[in-house]
Amino acid sequence: MNEERLEPGLERYARQILFSEFGVEGQRALLGARVVLVGVGALGSHIADSLVRAGVGHLVLADRDYIELNNLQRQALYDEDDIAQGLPKAEAAARKLRRINSTVTVEPRVMDVNYSNVEALVQGADLVLDGTDNFEARYLLNDVCVKHGIPWVYGGVLGSYGITMTILPGRTPCLRCLFPEMPPPGTTPTCDVAGILGPVVKIIGALEAAEALKLLTGRGRLNPGLTTIDIWQYHLETVPVARVEGACPTCAGRRFDFLEATGGTKTTTLCGRNAVQVVVPGAPHLDLGELAGRLRPVCTELLYNEFLLRCTVEGYELTVFPDARAIIKGTQDEALAKTLYARFIGS
Repeated sequence: MNEERLEPGLERYARQILFSEFGVEGQRALLGARVVLVGVGALGSHIADSLVRAGVGHLVLADRDYIELNNLQRQALYDEDDIAQGLPKAEAAARKLRRINSTVTVEPRVMDVNYSNVEALVQGADLVLDGTDNFEARYLLNDVCVKHGIPWVYGGVLGSYGITMTILPGRTPCLRCLFPEMPPPGTTPTCDVAGILGPVVKIIGALEAAEALKLLTGRGRLNPGLTTIDIWQYHLETVPVARVEGACPTCAGRRFDFLEATGGTKTTTLCGRNAVQVVVPGAPHLDLGELAGRLRPVCTELLYNEFLLRCTVEGYELTVFPDARAIIKGTQDEALAKTLYARFIGS
């Protein structure tokens, strides 16, 4: 194919279009797609970079977190200036991605994805991609995607190890087919003790992005099972998986336990952060300027912008978002985090 004959708007994708199994029709399908990526940290930032360069037409980035110095070792798209500006990951990623490809729509959502908002988030999506860092979020994505018949790609990394699986509701096993129950707290390693090597993040992110290209264009051979890799011991394996009819509580029983959770303040200990996130579903939008005025007398350090407010008080760092969510840094005690939230932000 002579790239000079490409219609306007496709020239930047010329080398991708030259790949015979992709072609112009594949590119058009990609440009017309809407993808929701949940989590724009280690995995998510690499996935987002690949998809925007490839020309996914509309990419929604949902992430609850902000950028810290230790993120830069493995998370693409971010730099020290983003930290200095106090930018949330979703917003910083969107700004970078728009500079990479201004012809696609990148929509940042600074939010905690939970049972109360995930259905609205994925509405109209052709595909959902996993860039999360915890089991609860993945089981929630599994629930909503199985319920609404949306393909999704699961991925995870820890230490030198990575794992990924492509899930097509009604056709392949879902996450609960393989793992019927979420592991209890304290029974699986975390990044606090195992760490993460940057290269394995890139590999699993690339595999997720490649699955996305195949799913959105309807071309190529999808990952046929559960793929695992250990880059330190150099071991790669894909284990075939099959549905067991009637056995899965989600696929067969149509039970969406994580999607149907209800009520109350939710707390989550954040991996590797010595921090707890506090979420109050249904809370009203916060005026961060007004909150800054109230907190200024008690904060030893205070920073706020339209995206977040950060206050250091009594040795703890409180980062508060407009949706009334907060990350309390300096403790892993969820009860203490809820107490600090009530004292300084409100119950």
